[in-house]
Amino acid sequence: MAYKRADRVNALLQRELGMIISEELRDPRIAFATVTAVEITSDLRSAKVHVSVLGDVDQVKSTLVALNEARPYLRHEIGARTELRYVPDLTFVSDQTAERAARISSLLRQARQREDPS
Repeated sequence: MAYKRADRVNALLQRELGMIISEELRDPRIAFATVTAVEITSDLRSAKVHVSVLGDVDQVKSTLVALNEARPYLRHEIGARTELRYVPDLTFVSDQTAERAARISSLLRQARQREDPS
């Protein structure tokens, strides 16, 4: 299958947003946020940004609120740093992949211990 433009834009947005969030945003509510994935619509007009946050539920919520408040700044910076004709509207969502993986690993470990009690 051909490498679609949407895939290239996803990678570009993930790289640029990750850099801006980690190095330039100075909001104390943002706690160790990492952009893990970006899903852009086929018309390249809106993008869902998956963000993994180290911390408890309150830190995740406050980080998402801060990122949503910083959307105009982030869109402006993306427009200035890229040659995209249209900068997509950004929506930030929490990425729970790491927590799910840890939970599955823990459950597998418990199941192995039950099978082999030695």
